[in-house]
Parts: sequence; C-alpha cells; structure tokens
Amino acid sequence: MTGPLRHLSTPALLSIAVAIGISGCAGLPDQRLANEALKHGDTALAEQNYRQLADLGYSDAQVGLADIQVESRDPAQMKLAEATYRAAAETSVRAQSRLGRLLATKPGATAAEQREAEGLLQKSINNGETGSVLPLAMLYLQYPQTFPQVNAQQKIDQWRKAGYPEAGLAQVLLYRTQGTYDQHLADVENICKPLLASTDICYIELATVYQKRGEADKDKLAALLDQLQDAYRIGVVDPARVDGVARVLADPEIGKPDEKTAQALLEKVAPGYPVSWVTLAKLLYDFPDLGDVNKMMEYLDNGRAADQPRAELLLGKLYYEGKLVPADPAKSEEHLKKAANTELAAHYYLGQIYRRGYLGDVYPQKATDELLKAARGGQNSADFALAQLFSQGKGTKPDPVNAWVFGQLALKQDTPEAKDLAQQLSEQLPPDKLAVAQRLLQQEQQVRGATANQNNTLVMQALQKQDGEDAL
Repeated sequence: MTGPLRHLSTPALLSIAVAIGISGCAGLPDQRLANEALKHGDTALAEQNYRQLADLGYSDAQVGLADIQVESRDPAQMKLAEATYRAAAETSVRAQSRLGRLLATKPGATAAEQREAEGLLQKSINNGETGSVLPLAMLYLQYPQTFPQVNAQQKIDQWRKAGYPEAGLAQVLLYRTQGTYDQHLADVENICKPLLASTDICYIELATVYQKRGEADKDKLAALLDQLQDAYRIGVVDPARVDGVARVLADPEIGKPDEKTAQALLEKVAPGYPVSWVTLAKLLYDFPDLGDVNKMMEYLDNGRAADQPRAELLLGKLYYEGKLVPADPAKSEEHLKKAANTELAAHYYLGQIYRRGYLGDVYPQKATDELLKAARGGQNSADFALAQLFSQGKGTKPDPVNAWVFGQLALKQDTPEAKDLAQQLSEQLPPDKLAVAQRLLQQEQQVRGATANQNNTLVMQALQKQDGEDAL
C-alpha cells in the first residue's frame, strides 16, 4: 500500500487498519497505481483507484478524480469536477488552484465566478503554485470587462520580473489574444527555447514559429522534430504534444504544410493515444493523396473503438457531405448526436440537416436549437445559418427581427456572404421593428459574453496539470 493517510476520520482509519489486519494491502485502492495508470493512459483503472481513495477522504485523490473528469470535456463531468474540487479545496491548495483554473475557463461563467477564480488563482500563486500564472493571465485577457482595473501587460511584466517561468507563456498568450503573434515570432522563440525541457507545450509554439518562417527555419524545425521524437521515445513528452505539433505541420494557415511528416508523427503515437487516430483521419480528409477512404475509415474505426467523440463528428460530417462516401443524412445524424455532447461543430451540422430538410422534412425548432448552441459556442457560420433560417421561413413563418439579429452577428464574424444578407435584411426590416431587433441583439451579445478560444493550445494548457508537476 502506498501514499500517506491524510484527512481521514478515526472511524475511517480504524476500518483501514482492520482491512490491513485481515488481508494486508491486497485489494486496497492504491494512489501510486492510479498515478501510473493515468500516465499510461489507463483512465479507467486510475479513476477506479482515485474514486475509492476519494471516498475515504484523500484530498489528493479527489483532485486526481476531478482532473480525469475535466479531461473528458463532458459538460456533466465538468460539473462533477467543480463539485469535487470544491469539496477538496477546504484542505488542499492544489484543489484551490484546480478550481480556479476550471472557473477561469468555464463557459458562461458569471462575473462572480470570474472574480472567485481570480482570488483562488492569486492565492495559489502566493502559496508557491506558479502554474496558476497562465490561467490567471488568460482570465484577465478573456474577461477585461470584469477586471477593468487590470492591465494585463503590466501584470505579465511583473510576473516575468519576479522570475516566474509561466509568465513567458502568458506573454505568448497575450500575443495570440491580441492578434500580434506574427509580429513577435522572435520573442516567442526566445521565450520558449529555454523552457523546452520543462514545458513541452513549447514544442507546439516553436513548431508554429518555424513553420511561419518557412524555408528560413527549415533546419531549426528539423532539429526540433528530432528532439521531440527523442523526448517522446524516453517518455518525457506527452503524446498530446506530438499530436499538437503534427497539427501545426499540417495547417496551411500557419505555413506550407508538411503532411507526410505529420502523418509519420501521428502514426507513432496513435496506438497509445487514441485521439491521434482521429487526427490521422482528418489529415487524410484534408490531404487525400496520403491514403484512400478505406484507410481513413480504418483510422476512424480505431478512434470510435476508443470512444473518441471527434471520430463520430468526422464520420457524421462525411455522411453529411457525401463527397468521399455516399451521402446518408440518417447515418450522419446518428454519428453527430454521439459527438454533440462534447463537439460543438456537431450541433452546427445537425442544425443544417434539420434546416435543409435532409431527413425528408424541415424541423425548424430542432434546427434553431442546434444552430443556437453552435453559434453561442463560437462555431463559424452558425449565425449565418440562423439568419437564413429566419429570413427564408422554410418550414415556418419568416421572422425578420430574428433574421436581422443573427445577420448582424454573422456580419461581425466576417462570415462569407454575410455582408449581402445583412444588407438585404436591413432593407426589409420595418422601421418600427428595428428598435426591437437592436434590443434583442444586445441581449444575445450579453448572453454570449466573451467567448473563450478553446482551440488555443495555451488556453487548454491552463486546465491541464502543469509540466513538471506530479499527477498527485
């Protein structure tokens, strides 16, 4: 049996003592076993041991259990994680830090929750948990209206002067948030190169820098990839980082794609990291020359076997589009529903299926519900689809007020064709309805608040355990 007994009542200690007297340590939950299982991807075994220890009162095990719940990205599990962190926060500094990180990135968080997150994160920094610097910076950048007195750049400068390594990553996050990343590539490189051994997310940032510079940094990128593979081989780099670097290499918006190298990286990690099966399938979707449809389906089957919602999303999209496989709206709906709990884009495609009548009839209420979920989550083109739904009145009576509202929202997002539609809707809206529409637009914007960029690698890092920190 391993791990100290902490925060246990006398009856709990007595029951453990009796169990030890009867059977030694056989059958007892094991914290070290849970830690090792989690490192090797055996979430079920880790959760089993964490849960048993958490029920006995171990605050560290409660944190470990909540960490697993957070990583699932399932909204119901996220709620359980928040409750679990709160239960442990009374006695655990780590739980306070984790709760702060969770609240800092909680969709639709209230101003009170945002201020609570600030207090928890600042408290954990004061207690030596400098890993809270990054999520605190993200909180200030994401919700400036809640913290109007805070100058994020000044805060970051103070943290860097204090010598917090995470402050450099906060500076990179600031560049990303302000859209000035490309103007500070040299600074990003200078920040991340010294941190590479201790902060493996810097592999993704450096790969991004070198891809953006292209041929000028070809040798640097090659050396970085060699270092990444060596580090992964000896177990000091998480497979998620390898997957992340592969995505950078394959992204045409970052630089000239190197899809073959991306595929090679992904095939090395996918057997032990099921997320990468889906990344491989998406790679073949984007670059058909890398393999045929059968190969893509093989990747997707591997992902689905590992319960990866992204696999269901991509399969649903394939049946929706009907390009690489025959179109099948019913199959598309089936797979998209399986993905919708965690994959925002699934709501968009479901909404389009219902809006366009692909199942034989138009379902305007279902379409509205799904598209609104997608739009409020930040899904591109969902507002434009809603504007079309309300303006065309297909299957329902046209609603020029709501059409105008979502047309304006689509216009603000630079959605293709939104300008023409918004102008058309403005011309058609009676003057007496304009004030109503403007009020509804303001209300909808307030509901959405500041949308977090969940695809930002540094934002996601704020919710994960910090590099160099033990699992428990």
